[in-house]
Amino acid sequence: MPVRNKIKQIRKEKGIKQLQMAEDLQVTRQTLTAIEKGKYNPSLELAMKIAHYFDQSVEEVFTLEEEL
Repeated sequence: MPVRNKIKQIRKEKGIKQLQMAEDLQVTRQTLTAIEKGKYNPSLELAMKIAHYFDQSVEEVFTLEEEL
């Protein structure tokens, strides 16, 4: 089951630059790019940090999609 996220959408709505968010979360911009594109799933700790950063729940940022 693939994990989808709304990081890019939420980040843009809040007017946050990718580099700024990466620095705030102490990850590389490349890591954040890979997560946004769904090429890399963050650790549970990082997923929780991202949700907290946006003041949202993990479930609001990340969704688990069922495969048909």
